[in-house]
Amino acid sequence: MDLPVCNTLILSDLHLGAETSHAREATRVLKENRFQRLILLGDIFADLNFARLTKDHWKFLGYIRKLSNPKRNIEVVWVEGNHDHGLTNIMSHLVGVRVYQDYAWLYCGLRHVAIHGHQFDGFQVNNVRLSKLGTSLYLQLQKLDFKNKPIARLIDRLNTHWLRMSPKVSAGALHYARQHEADRIFCGHTHEALHVEQDGIHYYNSGSWVDSRLTYLTVDEQGVQIHEYHERADDRDSGQERGETDSEFADFADESGLLEDVEYESVGR
Repeated sequence: MDLPVCNTLILSDLHLGAETSHAREATRVLKENRFQRLILLGDIFADLNFARLTKDHWKFLGYIRKLSNPKRNIEVVWVEGNHDHGLTNIMSHLVGVRVYQDYAWLYCGLRHVAIHGHQFDGFQVNNVRLSKLGTSLYLQLQKLDFKNKPIARLIDRLNTHWLRMSPKVSAGALHYARQHEADRIFCGHTHEALHVEQDGIHYYNSGSWVDSRLTYLTVDEQGVQIHEYHERADDRDSGQERGETDSEFADFADESGLLEDVEYESVGR
């Protein structure tokens, strides 16, 4: 069966290390699509604690490293999010991708810009320490939550609406796009997939992979589409299996070819 083909696939807010992260499903999406460019649009990690990473989280990173091998001729771009800060320099070398604060490209005569979006969230910008404390408490809550994490996901949605992140980020992004003469701008951060058009400029949010609605974007000659991943019968909750971090890293290194691919040269910022 031929796989869907697009110029660019964009996903964000996977929050590897969080109990609510759907890394297994995100990996499946990457395997079931063909694309010339992959943009990881920020908050790929939940925090700096590698011990939180499950086997499915390491498998996702291993697959990213496979895609970034120059032999595949796929451009893999990582746009830094607020939760990634402090990890991107390490992980960019580990999985072989370049990291950007924002990323721009031309396609079909249009200028596209990708930026995570926390830059337009006034609360995040002005309360960095409080936000980090909130993240730590939220991750602890996930451990105490029920199997499908309904409380954690409800809090995530309430937080988005209470802080009015979607309107704030979309307004800031559209202003940023005008300043940088962009026709389309893409963000994450709010965890809410969205499309807004203003004065001929299009804003798209890629949503997240921590809620019950799992979304990503594709860009092709027909335009930009918001896709929703629907869980299947063979999706099982293996993401909560945790073992020794060293063992999981060894599995990642072996599966991604990190231990054997001597011809591969990773790239940094």
